Amino acid sequence: MSESDNTFKRAPKRKPLKGKSVAVSPEMRQAYADLIKQHETKQETYGRHLPQEEPRRR
Repeated sequence: MSESDNTFKRAPKRKPLKGKSVAVSPEMRQAYADLIKQHETKQETYGRHLPQEEPRRR
């Protein structure tokens, strides 16, 4: 039974992975910014038509 104390040891901590960087052309960067802006305006107009608060029901 002397082996049972090794059963629940903590795993060693891992080093965090470094992020990847990607080179993008200015046209692609602008297209991506336009896409984000378009998505934000869609979300805003969608949220505008939702009811603000529902009345509490008993």
